[in-house]
Amino acid sequence: MSTITHRLWTPAIATIGAVLALSNSAVQAQTPDAGFQSIFDGKTLKGWHVSAKTNHSKTSRFKSGGRWVVEKGAVTGSQDLPGNGGIVITDEQFGNFEVVLEMNNDFGPDSGLFMRSTEEGMAYQAMIDYHAKGNLMGIYGERMQGKPHARNFDFGETVTELRATNEAVPTILPVLPEAWRYFWRHGQWNELRARIRGNPPTLTTWINGVKFMELTDTEKRLPDRGGVALQVHGGGDSTKQFVRYRNIRVKRLN
Repeated sequence: MSTITHRLWTPAIATIGAVLALSNSAVQAQTPDAGFQSIFDGKTLKGWHVSAKTNHSKTSRFKSGGRWVVEKGAVTGSQDLPGNGGIVITDEQFGNFEVVLEMNNDFGPDSGLFMRSTEEGMAYQAMIDYHAKGNLMGIYGERMQGKPHARNFDFGETVTELRATNEAVPTILPVLPEAWRYFWRHGQWNELRARIRGNPPTLTTWINGVKFMELTDTEKRLPDRGGVALQVHGGGDSTKQFVRYRNIRVKRLN
């Protein structure tokens, strides 16, 4: 190996190694504890129901709310007809809580993890926009005129391409864009976690144990309690692309 090549290679290895070490230690430190309880049995949608009252369901005259089934131990969602989506939401309502799940979505569908959701899908959304120019674990006010809205990265055209958008956001992107492909495992199960506390709430999100976003809203926009929901976005044609979630657990916070 030449001297020049060695000088270029060593920092790259050091950068990736440091990020991987940070990520691994963070995953261990942030593993959900015994206070979490399962809200999905892995076999049925018991404790959940599909809502077709969101604005993602209006393209179907039947207003079915999309297709939601359990396959291979995971809640699996897609549009049932081109353009027709919706949400699957818990029967139980929650106030202050953390929710953690594992996700293995196709790269293409627009989804989301909704907190304190209404039947109409008004909620604080931990973004799961797993598509080109999308985002993971930013915060978005669903059906609240996009307030609040904070994201510290966007995908490029592929799942391995990341663009930092750190300007004027409350949390700086904690993983270097060039290290993303080593941190995020596309086609495998990755862990997403979100917390909501207070009203106006403070919202915090994690990816694979690493904190990605934390912000406090400036006003009260929702009731103190609501459902946990998963979304399939309306529009386009996502009938042959799927979102998949498993090991869904909640920890109630005093």
